[in-house]
Amino acid sequence: MSEPTLPSPASGVFIGPVHHFPVRVYYEDTDVSGIVYHANYLRFMERGRSDMLRVIGIDQRAAIETGQGVYTVADIALRYLRPARLDDDLIVKSSVTQLKNASCKIHQAIWRGDEQLTRAEVTAAFITLDGRPQRQPPAWMAAFQRVLAE
Repeated sequence: MSEPTLPSPASGVFIGPVHHFPVRVYYEDTDVSGIVYHANYLRFMERGRSDMLRVIGIDQRAAIETGQGVYTVADIALRYLRPARLDDDLIVKSSVTQLKNASCKIHQAIWRGDEQLTRAEVTAAFITLDGRPQRQPPAWMAAFQRVLAE
């Protein structure tokens, strides 16, 4: 009998310039009432941003391992609109709205079906491993430009 093919972890997809990343709410994501704990929305958004970068060809792990640099959240403005609950299927939508030499702005929103639950404006800065701002790699800038052009 042959080994079954195991599924890969959830991955997002671009629809136009917007990256869509699926998330299911598990028990560990909720408080005692079954509602998603407020800080976990940030975790869901981080996963969405990280997957968006991976899908456009940005290898964050390699950048860290080679000492090239790392993205860090420099600023975030978050608005909660409605609660997510245990077992909800959510979509984190992420889109790059502005690109600068050492940072990018990303609009993110979490949706349950056609209902927006939360939204955020995130500034991600590219820094050296010792914390100083630096220019993003040219190939990464080109990847972002392709997304912005859509």
